[in-house]
Amino acid sequence: MHRIAVVPGDGTGPEVVREGLKVLKAVGEMDGFDCETVEYDFGGERYLATGEVLPDAALDELRGCDAIYLGAVGHPDVAPGILEKGLLLRLRFELEQYINLRPVKLYPGVDCPLKDKGPADIDFVVVRENNEGLYTGGGGFSYKGTPNEVAIQEMVNTRFGVERCVRYAYEYCRRRDDRKRLTLSAKTNVLTFAHDLWWRTFQEVGEEYPDIECDYAHVDATCMWMVKNPEWFDTIVTCNMFGDIITDLGAMIQGGMGIAAGANINPEGVSMFEPIGGSAPKYTGKDVINPLAAICAVGLMLEQLGEARSAERVEKAVMWVTANKLKSTAAGRMGYGTQEVGDLVVQAVQEETVGA
Repeated sequence: MHRIAVVPGDGTGPEVVREGLKVLKAVGEMDGFDCETVEYDFGGERYLATGEVLPDAALDELRGCDAIYLGAVGHPDVAPGILEKGLLLRLRFELEQYINLRPVKLYPGVDCPLKDKGPADIDFVVVRENNEGLYTGGGGFSYKGTPNEVAIQEMVNTRFGVERCVRYAYEYCRRRDDRKRLTLSAKTNVLTFAHDLWWRTFQEVGEEYPDIECDYAHVDATCMWMVKNPEWFDTIVTCNMFGDIITDLGAMIQGGMGIAAGANINPEGVSMFEPIGGSAPKYTGKDVINPLAAICAVGLMLEQLGEARSAERVEKAVMWVTANKLKSTAAGRMGYGTQEVGDLVVQAVQEETVGA
């Protein structure tokens, strides 16, 4: 029995979460495990009605769950930053979800914007530090609103935080596949304090992993090579800000936000899983949004919960659907509605037609 906290969130979040839970139930029946889900109404509507984003009592309840499944956060009537900081960042920080894990994988049948690149060329993972950097909120204003205004945002990096992220990346790279190539993406030529710490830590920890090929690329070069030669990458480890940016680029080269899922991981605690796209309010209630990213997030959740066989079933079912059914991964152009796509994945799981 796995206890899952479900946060459908805003906009199309509830629609894609519904399809993810449908797939979760189907694969659980196949592999003999149950999930108890507890739903929370965190998001824009609750904030507008009560002024609350994430009550302390609810945070304590979430600590007692095995995982958190999130749909989307973002409401057109709520100012930017309120939900993102009050819900997403607070959960990541207070639950010590210090790893953001983003697979970048092009599935068969999915259009790639890169010329002459196919599924064999785009299959890597970004390990992003998730609790430090520019996201800690350090800094402030002086003379705000005047011509002399000064805004300071502090980048905080600790040896403890950097090392646990780097070590996680080495371990993940070791078990991921046979390539065993780990790339540090940083900016050591300009960020000569913070990223000197990253570089030294990367090298020192790497001495414990002689089977891993170590590599380095400035973040701007990383973006360039992700477009020109994505097949070079296996596992990338990077800081919070750079990871935020390059994973969106990764989503585009793997076919768009409709297929991109992410995990916020505390290896010793409660982790959170989500599609990385936004709430897409313009599509709300129209049954046109692509649920595959949310379904892939279920696969990531199952892997973290120790249900590796089920996680593999989910991914293979999604791959079968993209290869054999969908016209596009874009909202409104899939050739099927949101619920129909969820049904197709469930069918693929139940009939084990994947790979046929």
